[in-house]
Amino acid sequence: MSGKFSPLDPKALRQVGLHQRRSLVSREDFGRAWTPGGSLTDFLGSLPKILAGRDLRDAALALANARRAGKTVTWATGAHLVKTGLAPVLASLMEAGVISLLAVNGAVLIHDVEIALCGRTSEDVAAGLADGSYGVTRETAEFLSGAARRAARGNLGLGEAVGREIQAAAPPFAGESLLAAAFRLGVPVTVHVALGTDVWHIAPGFDAAAAAGASHRDFLLFAGAVATLSGGVHVNSGSAVILPEVFLKALTLARNLGRAVAGFTAVNLDFSHQYRPAQNVTGRPVSEGGRGISLVGSHEILIPLLAAAVLEELRANP
Repeated sequence: MSGKFSPLDPKALRQVGLHQRRSLVSREDFGRAWTPGGSLTDFLGSLPKILAGRDLRDAALALANARRAGKTVTWATGAHLVKTGLAPVLASLMEAGVISLLAVNGAVLIHDVEIALCGRTSEDVAAGLADGSYGVTRETAEFLSGAARRAARGNLGLGEAVGREIQAAAPPFAGESLLAAAFRLGVPVTVHVALGTDVWHIAPGFDAAAAAGASHRDFLLFAGAVATLSGGVHVNSGSAVILPEVFLKALTLARNLGRAVAGFTAVNLDFSHQYRPAQNVTGRPVSEGGRGISLVGSHEILIPLLAAAVLEELRANP
């Protein structure tokens, strides 16, 4: 059967010179070995200017540049960041004026309120699911249902209502609350609820109309922020479905109403590649201009590192 094919003779191969060939990696981009006793700036400077090392720098610089230029930075986050103790990190970026608006999913409310109330959160789902005791915590549901009803009466968004309520009630650990910090700093928080996804939705006092109405007001506010995103940054962290979809709808609403939203940086931060963030955050929205950056890693390490890089850049170049 080998007679069907003739071996190729490489003698006539056209070769190119190594020094003339375009190379994608240069020694100038290599990382440096760590010198014990160095500063955080030294550490960041020692990272390779290749792949994620380059992208981390670029994301930090985009956020710092947006802050310096007074551009909009919208930061969307799922509940995993709150559950892994990263609320103080996001609060530090709000304190520094980096985050213009914080968008969260409904689960963020649960964990943030529970931390404010008792300093603990996150149930053992498997254990509670077996006997039906999962998701029926009284204080959590009552606090959030009360905030939703007050949002309806005051024509407020859900994020503002919950942040205001935590601030006013002053529970023992209110200082640990992300939403209370945002309310204190005047940073808008928009909450994007999917009915049926969060444990307080099964409580007897849950008012679906109040929660949905407040969440829709938040969506329109978020769309208003997205409409000003040109030259700024949108960050998606730890939300694989809801917040990427919300961002896409807010962006199309803004553009449909005549806002030329373009030339922004979209950053996705998560511990794995996901379809919707790749399409609806770092892909389609910047396909006509701008840049998408995807950084993959555990939130507990990646987000403090990115935040530190931003704050160091602003310290060095206010």
